[in-house]
Amino acid sequence: MRIEKILQRCAALLLAAAVCAPGSKAQQPAAQPKSKNDHASSVSKKQKAATKKAAAKFASRADALLGTGPASKGEWGLLIVDPETGETLYEQNADRYFVPASNMKLFTTALALAKLGPEYRFHTTVETQGTISSEGVLSGDAVLVGRGDPNLSNRKFPYELKEEFDGPVEKVLAGLADALVAKGVKTISGDVIGDDSYFPRERYPNGWEIDDMVWEYGAAISAIVVDDNTVALTLTPGEQAGSPVQATVSPATPEFTVENELVTSAAGVKSDLTLTREPGANVVVVKGTLPAKGTQRKLVLAIEEPAQHAASTLKRLLEERGVKVVGIAKAKHNGAESSGDPIVLAEHVSVPLGDAVKLINKISQNLHTEMLLRTVARQGGTWATPEDLVKVPADFYASVGIAADDVVQTDASGLSRHDLVTPRAVVTLLAFAQKQPWFETYYGSLPVAGVDGTLEDRMKGTPAAGRIHAKTGSVEHVRTLSGFAETLDGRRLIFSFLSNNQAGRNHETADALTGLCLAMLEEFNVTPPKRAPERKHTK
Repeated sequence: MRIEKILQRCAALLLAAAVCAPGSKAQQPAAQPKSKNDHASSVSKKQKAATKKAAAKFASRADALLGTGPASKGEWGLLIVDPETGETLYEQNADRYFVPASNMKLFTTALALAKLGPEYRFHTTVETQGTISSEGVLSGDAVLVGRGDPNLSNRKFPYELKEEFDGPVEKVLAGLADALVAKGVKTISGDVIGDDSYFPRERYPNGWEIDDMVWEYGAAISAIVVDDNTVALTLTPGEQAGSPVQATVSPATPEFTVENELVTSAAGVKSDLTLTREPGANVVVVKGTLPAKGTQRKLVLAIEEPAQHAASTLKRLLEERGVKVVGIAKAKHNGAESSGDPIVLAEHVSVPLGDAVKLINKISQNLHTEMLLRTVARQGGTWATPEDLVKVPADFYASVGIAADDVVQTDASGLSRHDLVTPRAVVTLLAFAQKQPWFETYYGSLPVAGVDGTLEDRMKGTPAAGRIHAKTGSVEHVRTLSGFAETLDGRRLIFSFLSNNQAGRNHETADALTGLCLAMLEEFNVTPPKRAPERKHTK
């Protein structure tokens, strides 16, 4: 038995040798080619290694920029993503809250383009419940009905490199007045009314400060916006010391009066000017001195009652055209139903929404952004409270893929100090926008470094000029910058740099943001290796 087992084992060994011998009919197992997963894994490893190296270099530069000097005292949130690969290139505090300032406009303008479309137009009308007699008497009121058009002004569109104007600031209202005259209106037996009831009355969102309300950037919100709901106060010093300083309001309006206590000082002396206005008051008090033969000072101030101001302006324009107005100029803020359908006497149709968005983001126009949020909300009816209004974008943010609670919103423009966002929310929004049919409009609305808008004077003469397309943000102690970066090799990156609690000089934080942009462009310039095309195998 033992010898038989030995013989069996020898036979098995001889058979195995025959199978493995060269020239044998038995087939050797074929060498297996690398699978697609193996190749992808190789590319992924190279990509990760390249990203890790670039991120380390960027981190070193970021630490140098933000770790010393005034910038180090504040809080920073940074996130850079390659939208083509979905790869996070660098992050720091990307999921923490920051006050966004005007980076909030990125959210509102995207919302408006998504819900209304770039071709949406606003309609402003002059209406009446009365009739026009053969003698030209309008038996009733002339009602200016606002529906949120932010550009009832003399701006030129489309925006190209800079903000331009043509004609008087009340140009649109003048056109409506001309249309009434063309219909034969010679007398209005009733009142001229500014009706802003299209939006529920809420002039100032939560988080706006008292100081904001004095100036153009904090103008009161209304469904009627004439020349940004502002007037210009021009101060002209005299020819010699002791003479009075002239104060002129344009356009003239009874809703805005100036108590002028300014005097002319000696030529060459530094001006000393203070302006105060109590909340709810129409009286502006100016005190101090302006040097003799000095240049004029132009202050753009906000109107607190836009509908009343618009009605007064329209009444004046009609009277200048020979139309007698028997009644007064007044405002209407509630949407009480009128008996019967009104007759439209005149209509102004706005520029396309895409043009309005470009102006908003280029110059960072607060009031206009507030119009967009309310116009989107109005498509679903009116709202009862400010809290109801800011719930409107919530479904949109969820559809974008923004995590719940990553956006805490109390206004549309970012002027509110109660707004909070995370850098990840901003980048998620921008990545979504890049895939939408309205993206070119959106992208074209962003300021370009060293070229136009709020970035016109920043990053000039650097590799970032012309390559950073981003929205700036600035309120007290806050400086932000978010958008797109185009590297030298054509790679597009999405970034959000948010800075809060900054107490240094304004330029110091802006310089740090510029440094971050340069580091991003230079360190993440190399395009990562792409996956090789899949090979087709024939059977």
